[in-house]
Amino acid sequence: MEIVILRRYLELKILPAVLVVLWLVSMWLIAQAMPWAIVSIPGGGIVASIACLLGFVAIIVSAIALHAAKTTINPFAPDATTSIVTSGIYRFSRNPIYVGLLAILAGWAIFLANVFSALLLPLFVIYMNLFQIIPEEKVLQAKFGDAYAQYLQSVRRWL
Repeated sequence: MEIVILRRYLELKILPAVLVVLWLVSMWLIAQAMPWAIVSIPGGGIVASIACLLGFVAIIVSAIALHAAKTTINPFAPDATTSIVTSGIYRFSRNPIYVGLLAILAGWAIFLANVFSALLLPLFVIYMNLFQIIPEEKVLQAKFGDAYAQYLQSVRRWL
C-alpha cells in the first residue's frame, strides 16, 4: 500500500538532475557528520575525476544521440518519445544518462572517501529504478510494443 502511494507521488515527478544534487548534498552532509568513516583511497582524486568525467561524457553522448534521433530527452515525458535509440551508447545501456549521473555520484563518493556516503549509491539506483526507469519502460513498452520488448531483452537497464 505504501509503495503504491509513493509511486503515485514520486513516479516521473523529480528531475533526475535535481535528485543528483540532493544526493551530492546528502553524501557531503554524511561525510561531515561522520568523519571517522573516512577511508584512504590511493589516487582517489584522480579516480574521482575520471569517474565524473566519464559520467559527463556519457550524458553528453547520450543527449546527442537522442537529439540526432529527433526524440525527447525530457524525463517527465516518455510518451513524447518518437523512436527507440538502439545505436551508439544505447547498445550498452538502456539508460546511459542515468549511468552517467551514477558515475558522477560515484566520483563524488570516491572524493569524499566516506564509507557511509558511498552507501547512498545503491539507494540512488533503487530510487531511479522504482520511480523513473520502470515508469518510463511501461510507457515505452505500451508505445513501441515488440520492438521495445526486444530492446529490453538485448540491452541491460544500467550496464
